[in-house]
Amino acid sequence: MSTGTRRATIADVAREAGVSTSTASVVFSGKVNVAAATREKVLSAATALGYTGPDPRAASLRTGRSGIVGVVLAGELRHAFLDPVTTVMMDGLTDALASISTGILLLRDDPREDEPPAITEAPVDAVVLIGCSARAREVLEVVRRRGLPVVVIEGDAGIDVPQVTLDNREASATIARHVFQLGHRRAATITLPLDSARERAVLTPEREAAATVSVTLDRLAGFREAFPEAVAITAAGSLVDEGHLVARMLLATDDGELRHDRPTAIIAQSDLLAVGAIRAAEELGLHVPDDLTVVGFDGIAADGIGSLELTTMAQPALEKGRAAGEQVARMLDGEGGDSVHFACEFRPGETAGPPAV
Repeated sequence: MSTGTRRATIADVAREAGVSTSTASVVFSGKVNVAAATREKVLSAATALGYTGPDPRAASLRTGRSGIVGVVLAGELRHAFLDPVTTVMMDGLTDALASISTGILLLRDDPREDEPPAITEAPVDAVVLIGCSARAREVLEVVRRRGLPVVVIEGDAGIDVPQVTLDNREASATIARHVFQLGHRRAATITLPLDSARERAVLTPEREAAATVSVTLDRLAGFREAFPEAVAITAAGSLVDEGHLVARMLLATDDGELRHDRPTAIIAQSDLLAVGAIRAAEELGLHVPDDLTVVGFDGIAADGIGSLELTTMAQPALEKGRAAGEQVARMLDGEGGDSVHFACEFRPGETAGPPAV
């Protein structure tokens, strides 16, 4: 049978296979068991006709849904997926959404300022917003106007939006106190970006006052509970290379000589930044932790620091993603969404010790 340039339909497949349209439909739906011989006839007919499955546009028209959840990430997507925390969190999210057979559409929250957010016309049924920066709040307003269910992971979205939160301030304070109790008084911190500009620079009161990334500010506040006057430098991203560059700013002069006023401890806001700091210290002839304590935040499998085990705060990234997916599934089923809070766990390693005498 020839259908010309017209897209083959399930009815065409049924005729070709010699079965009813309803029988052909259930073969593709997978919801009802079909005899193996019948299934084979239907699939063979579909292959011959070039039929790959029901037209998603037709399903969308019938149900009023696209079968897609939009996930809005800050910054370049290629950078986001260099961060193991993001990839693990996405694993948890997709695992939870698998129960409702929903796909995921990845979007950025910071296109050019003269463009509307990508979510404005995206064919999605619900949205997961990671973080809640100034640009992300604009995205949130678009989502609200569209009447879509939304869950925010680690961002202040207001009391009426389900959120998945982490004890960033308390966790940061815990590891900072640990470093303080080891005897360090000259510590510095490498922070995550403050805003969409992602500037690598010493943190000033003016820059901090204009900051829009709550995770960075919360972890900074926890750090300052132990080291209120310490130097802080913002990194351009949660990347090993950024940790390396910022650590050299803290430890060495422009000509590569060790600073006399260098910190005895570096508290990084991510494990990737901490790995970069350790590499910088080793290049400068410093030994961790004998000459320099370096601690991180996240609890990832930190590669690139030899046999050392990083001292860090471990966060439940997989569970955070799964919780967001579970709330989306509930809301798409007509239920209300709940906020879920998680806590980090201190993970002692081998990169923290007393300051050198």
